Amino acid sequence: MKSAEHVRQSLLDATLELLRQGLNANASGNVSVRTDAGFCITPSGIGPDRMQPADMVDMALDGTVLTAGKPSSEWRFHRDLYAARPDIGAVVHAHSPYATSMACLRQDIPPFHYMIAMAGGNTIRCAEYHLFGTQQLSDAVVHAMQDRKACLLSNHGMIACGGTLQAALALAVEVESLCAQYWRALQVGTPVLLTEAEMADVHRQFVGYGDPATRT
Repeated sequence: MKSAEHVRQSLLDATLELLRQGLNANASGNVSVRTDAGFCITPSGIGPDRMQPADMVDMALDGTVLTAGKPSSEWRFHRDLYAARPDIGAVVHAHSPYATSMACLRQDIPPFHYMIAMAGGNTIRCAEYHLFGTQQLSDAVVHAMQDRKACLLSNHGMIACGGTLQAALALAVEVESLCAQYWRALQVGTPVLLTEAEMADVHRQFVGYGDPATRT
């Protein structure tokens, strides 16, 4: 595991990158990284322009706050994803425009494009709606994330995970791009979907694909 200082700085850098990419605005969204003690998460209600590395909050997997500060109100689904999925090393939650627009329709993103496979399956699921910050929402997220690395949150936003923070960020950008492409395709007509066999070929082709640093 990397030092606490490095982890805190990386969370700040990721938060600023999400803002720069247009995936979050003001204090929306949150980011976390798995640590030896549990996980470190961005704080509640502090905008990126005021956030400092020292504001990041360390938590144990039982929900205990280990350092000063108030963690993001969404800490439950971060904790539960880490507890359920040993492969996850970082979690990015964003209120990005296109992913959130599709999430407000409460529909999965189907295999209209082969890059859907980057999220781990043949669809990007949309988790059931529950009030933000609740255990019910966390339970819905864990269910939607089964065999997946990303999902939408009904009337809320999206989540992307990865083995590293860099991988989770890269996937968040990809999910937003896919949602934008799907939204545009729907304006013209009904997208032709790839078959299960075609998607199986994609998954096989993706083995070892891309930059290992951003591979999810």
